[in-house]
Amino acid sequence: MVDDHAIMRDGLTAMLGNEEGLEVVATAADGKAAIQVVDRHEPDLVLIDLSMPRTDGARAISVIKRRHPEVHVVVLTFHKEDVHIHAALQAGADGYVLKDDGRAELLTAVKHVAAGRSYLSPAICDRVMSGYVRAGEQPERTSRTRSWEILTEREREVLKLVAEGYTTRQIAGYLSLSAKTVEKHRANMMRKLGLKNVSAVTTYALENGLLSQ
Repeated sequence: MVDDHAIMRDGLTAMLGNEEGLEVVATAADGKAAIQVVDRHEPDLVLIDLSMPRTDGARAISVIKRRHPEVHVVVLTFHKEDVHIHAALQAGADGYVLKDDGRAELLTAVKHVAAGRSYLSPAICDRVMSGYVRAGEQPERTSRTRSWEILTEREREVLKLVAEGYTTRQIAGYLSLSAKTVEKHRANMMRKLGLKNVSAVTTYALENGLLSQ
């Protein structure tokens, strides 16, 4: 159970723990901790939010699925926007449920995904299907691909590392640059692509296949 709000973790742990056949073996407050917990416990299923500090949910899902492809993942979030839904599914989420769906919907999603099936909240099904139809009618990634080409090689390296959750200091050490230089490349990259925060950088990288799955 991964959520950055303690009251959500406690409430969901209590609720799921009362269901026959379900046991919460561990909790985490952010994506980075979630990856570590999954490495340690290897659970059957991860219930995870998207907006969290350090490593966000989409990036955490991508890493978890790469390291543990047998682990099922259900997203539980307030986000209904296409960009969040697409990023989560692209990262490998098996289910997507909204926090305002209610207890019964969440339990249905958990049981479906635990049994090896996919599950989408009824509130987003139409949006997901219409999105795939629209995508099939348009040239693949044309504008996104062009925007990637306007970056310098160094800016591309910084983009990938930011999307993977590395801090400025870590990127500086990895690329043998000063932190000030990394910040400059990062600011230029985000300005050119029109990205406002780290979550947007991660989403862009996932949508364009720039991260290893």
